[in-house]
Amino acid sequence: MILGDRMGEVVPGMYEAVWHEIAAAKPAFVVGVGDSIQGLDDATAESEWIAFGQLLEPFRKIPYFPAPGNHDIWSDASAQLYVKHSGHPLDYSFDEGPAHFTMLDNSGTDNLQPEEMAFLEQDLKAHAAQPVKFIVSHRPSWLLNVILGSPEFPLAQLAKKYGVHYVIAGHVHEMMHATLDGVEYISAPSAGGHLRASGKYEDGWFFGYIVVTVNGTDVQVEVRELPPPNGEGRSTPLSAWGVVGLVSAK
Repeated sequence: MILGDRMGEVVPGMYEAVWHEIAAAKPAFVVGVGDSIQGLDDATAESEWIAFGQLLEPFRKIPYFPAPGNHDIWSDASAQLYVKHSGHPLDYSFDEGPAHFTMLDNSGTDNLQPEEMAFLEQDLKAHAAQPVKFIVSHRPSWLLNVILGSPEFPLAQLAKKYGVHYVIAGHVHEMMHATLDGVEYISAPSAGGHLRASGKYEDGWFFGYIVVTVNGTDVQVEVRELPPPNGEGRSTPLSAWGVVGLVSAK
């Protein structure tokens, strides 16, 4: 499962509703794109993380692998709290069956910094034998290049070189998808952060999550909206979405 942003003007109760839907599906694990707390204030960060931990308590049996968001990290002190409460380093990776996930920290800037790119290349090289690879970060640093159809940027070049299949981010709270040089780029829908712009489902503005099913080297990606009263419970394949929203209802 891929889980979007909780924060950024949170809609009360929505994140919990998403987790209940995810838990009902009994996933092997959940990958998050960050913004777990509102943050941005060193004085309240610890108490926010404690409250977040209490929120997740009913779902503790489900392994959770988040990437840090800009609401999670904004200072050295907040970075330390993130590591303490998330249980993960800022940059890390893990394997699950044939799938390899590289989790990157771009909480502080829209672009992936040299240290993240160096970590990414070392990690992909070390796990080159894994047949299915995902790169996950909070900010979609790739978005403009992907919209323009330009693969001439470092992340795309590394993804192609090491056979990465999916690059996933959040931050904008909008469901978007594009294919560039054989790599699928995905902006996850909101899991609780407020909806922007038109607020319409067909434009990618809805509360939901993404189901990823890996069977050997076969990967199926399904985008799910929350059921009533928080949505209409629509489910679509990844191919139904583009960078301007829903492009196919089939």
